[in-house]
Amino acid sequence: MQRYYAGIDIGASSAKAVIIDAAGKILGSAIRKSGADLAKSGGVVFEKAMELAKLKPAQIALVATTGYGRTNLSFANQTITEITCHARGVYHYFPRAITIIDIGGQDNKVIKLGKNGKVLNFKMNRKCAAGTGAFIEEIAYKMDIPLKDLNALAKKSTKNLQLGSYCTVFTATEILSKIRAGEKVEDIIKGVFISVVKRIIEMDPLEGDTVLTGGVVAHNDVIVSLLSEMTGRKVLVPPEPQITGAFGAALLVASSG
Repeated sequence: MQRYYAGIDIGASSAKAVIIDAAGKILGSAIRKSGADLAKSGGVVFEKAMELAKLKPAQIALVATTGYGRTNLSFANQTITEITCHARGVYHYFPRAITIIDIGGQDNKVIKLGKNGKVLNFKMNRKCAAGTGAFIEEIAYKMDIPLKDLNALAKKSTKNLQLGSYCTVFTATEILSKIRAGEKVEDIIKGVFISVVKRIIEMDPLEGDTVLTGGVVAHNDVIVSLLSEMTGRKVLVPPEPQITGAFGAALLVASSG
């Protein structure tokens, strides 16, 4: 009888679920805001992913959870760290020594893998929201621009505007001064994305192939081209980068069961 596995990644900003078969093929996936009830959000995306996979709960052999709210789902068989899950999810697509950069809603991670897929080391920026999804959302709010429009606006820019501030509050003040100085909106938005990339580059030296994941990357592919331009290296992105952690969790629990 065919066996199916689920990975659920409950992040600070969004919950993601992935259903796979024994061969690692994704049969269904779902994403929604985490909100205040992490257990509810995890349950909702799990049910939606099963619906898309045309499966019922009894058909799921094992469930693994990861992310900020990984301990909030009582029906999970395993809880796995997000570093391990992102590493496994990315290595599935790029089986070699790589550097993973995950840009999340509340934190960024730089994870270095050896050629066998083992995590060599990692760094996270938990103390400040600068360079994360929350930073970009706050700038969009301050400028009264829909979040979904930022990527397209940045792509219209022909200028590399530099913003000196990393702190969200100071950046907002600096942006006001740029507006008063007559800078174009698209140049300012591109400057915001440049500051995100600069923050990432400063976290840890990049080695080997670089792979970007996370919801910010999924919705703002301008970051991919900027990182490639600013580092002079090719930047890779896995299919559906926002669900990489959930996919990795599913792959890991499948290999254990």
